[in-house]
This record gives sequence, structure tokens and C-alpha cells, in this order.
Amino acid sequence: MRLKFAATINDEALPENVDPDFEIAYIDIGNVDSSGTIHEIVDYRFEAAPSRARRIVRDGDIIISTVRTYLQAIAPIIEPPENLIVSTGFAVVRPRPDQLDPGFCRYAVREPRFLAEVEMRSTGISYPAINASEIGDIAIALPELPIQRRTSAFLDAELAQLDTLIEAKEKLLGLLAEKRRTLVGEAVMRGLDRSAPLCPSGIDWLGDIPTHWEIERSRWLFKERDERSETGEEEMLTVSHITGVTPRSEKDVNMFEAETTAGYKLCFTGDLVINTLWAWMGAMGTAPVDGIVSPAYNVYTPGPRLLPAFVDALVRIPVFAQEVTRYSKGVWSSRLRLYPEGFFETFWPVPPLDEQEAIVAFIAEERTKIDKLATATERSIALLKERRSALIAAAVTGQIDIPEAA
Repeated sequence: MRLKFAATINDEALPENVDPDFEIAYIDIGNVDSSGTIHEIVDYRFEAAPSRARRIVRDGDIIISTVRTYLQAIAPIIEPPENLIVSTGFAVVRPRPDQLDPGFCRYAVREPRFLAEVEMRSTGISYPAINASEIGDIAIALPELPIQRRTSAFLDAELAQLDTLIEAKEKLLGLLAEKRRTLVGEAVMRGLDRSAPLCPSGIDWLGDIPTHWEIERSRWLFKERDERSETGEEEMLTVSHITGVTPRSEKDVNMFEAETTAGYKLCFTGDLVINTLWAWMGAMGTAPVDGIVSPAYNVYTPGPRLLPAFVDALVRIPVFAQEVTRYSKGVWSSRLRLYPEGFFETFWPVPPLDEQEAIVAFIAEERTKIDKLATATERSIALLKERRSALIAAAVTGQIDIPEAA
């Protein structure tokens, strides 16, 4: 049966003459994720609320985003406060009590074929949208109400187990990322020999360091490189707080490209590149290959006392980004810029070169182990989510028998 015959759509909306001081709890499209979780409900006085805050929802309703439909922002409304209002960017589906069980409905509209139909009927390329009437025109499988209720109860129980496992694996990913950061930070700031005696460095962000290490201002460790490309034909490099310095050809980026890159700054393998505007976020690293970068960036060549790989490891730890923020200039924290005169004021730990080599090798080996486990975990999460979708599809379309005890 087409959804509009088993449910009503957009039944209620706030009138224009609502008291300006009426308090509403509001859900916008960005507050609902692809798993159906509502992350935030914002309180507003009606007068100050967004103009799209109009749709009234009730217990048992399902909200379906009609814009950017590929994000699958679909969520059930369960025991809402009386003043809960959602954006007009949602279609509010209200199951008819004699036709459609609310629990079954929330799974039926997440069935893969239903989702595919929503996307297929959406129009627009960068901002695909669908009319609520089109959503109502999509067919769903509609067994008798007792079977709907059994199916809903069965899926509630089965998916709860899957969701618990997915949540645990996602938590593991977070722990692995934290372990990676901690491992690198301890290696570049304390070394590998835990029995080595320590002494105060006199530098707040470093704390105690091995007694045989040196401390030096970066002005004596780096030279600024300001050489320009004549043709702009060299490999274009990007600088990110997530991936460091990488060839642009290796990244899936959709950003403005200049008509010509002639005059861009040259950088060579091992040079330290700092995104001047985003240094406070940690957008820096050493170049893995020769190339060019934006003229708005700064390029520095490490001297003989530092290995480029050691430099890359150190500048990528969060505490270093916090340190360079102290030497950045700007009125707003989100618009701070790190210029060479500020960078050259920073202090660096300088272990012996052979120790730097050992630290770099250790970090590479441990990162490989952690990354392997993270990749396997990500793959298992993807498989669990596939299993979740397949189970919903099979249950709501009658492909599996739902036990009476469900």
C-alpha cells in the first residue's frame, strides 16, 4: 500500500498568530543523523525561532528529511514534550491507528528499497529534495497489525544487540586513535627509554625531558624557504590537521582551484609546511614529496640536527598546536595566524640523531599495528551495518518468519 493510505503527512503546523513568548523545543534537520538519532533539541521563544520551526509532532510520528535526502535523516518521535516542533524541512508521517503500527512504520521507512525510492524521486544535484507528497506516494509492505507489532518487537530486540556491538566497536576506534596520539606524544617528548633520568625542560608544554636531550629555539633549527614556482606544474600539496601534508591528487577534494599555480611556493621532501591560518588546529607537517603549496603557507627547511620524520611526528601532536597558538596573531581565536616570527620563537626538544631514528622507527611500527586493527574494526562496523539494513529489509517485507514469542 502507498504510504499516504496508511498514514497522514504533515497534519499539524503552528499558526502565524502564536504568542511571541511561547516556548518551543525545536529539532532542525542537522540535529538528526543517518542512524535516526536526535542529537540536540534547542529551546526558543517563538519570536526568536527560525522561520522553518512550524511542524507539530506527536508520539508515534516519524520525521523524514525532505532535503539532502541522501543523508537519510529519519527519526521516530517517542514521548515528546508537548511543545516539540520540527523544521518544515521534515515530512511528518503519522500512522493511521487502524492501518499502521508506529513501531513497524519507523522500520518500513528505513527499508533499503524505500530509501532508494526517496533518493530516486529527489530532484537537484548538490541539494536534492523531495516533496512530502512524493514520499506519501511510495509503497510499503503492509501485513496485518498483529504481524506488524510482532515484527517491530522482533527488530527492536535484534537491532538492540547489533547497535550495542556497533557502539562498542566505534568506542574501540576512539580508544585506538587516542592510543595513537598518546604513543607518539610520549615518544617525541620523553623518548623510548623509560629508565632514562629526566630533568625540567623549563618549557611548559614539554615538562620534564631526558637529561641528555637539548632544548633549542626553532630559529636555530629551521630556515624559511620562500622559493616560487615558475610554471606551477609541480605536484600540488595540501596541508590538513587530520592528514598533515599530502599530494592533492591523493585526496578527494572539492575546493576552489586557481587558474594558475605559477608563483606558488616550492617545497621539497622533508620540508615543514604550515598552514598559516589553521596552525592553531594543527594543520602542519613535513612534505612526503617535492611539490608546491599555496603562497599563503609557510615553508621551513629543517637543519642537520632534526630528522624530517621526527619533525612531522612532533608537529602533529595536539600539544604542539596549542603551543604555537601562543605565538599566533589575530583578534579572534578562530582567525589566528602563525607567521615566521612567531614560529621561530617556539622551543623544540632535540634528541641525539640516532635516538630520533629509533623514535621514528618505533612510531612507524606501532602506527602500523594500530592502523591494521582500526581498519579491521571499521570493516566489521560496516558489515554489522549491512547486516542491520538486511535484517530490517527481510523483516518488514516478510522474507523471514517472525516467531510468535517476539
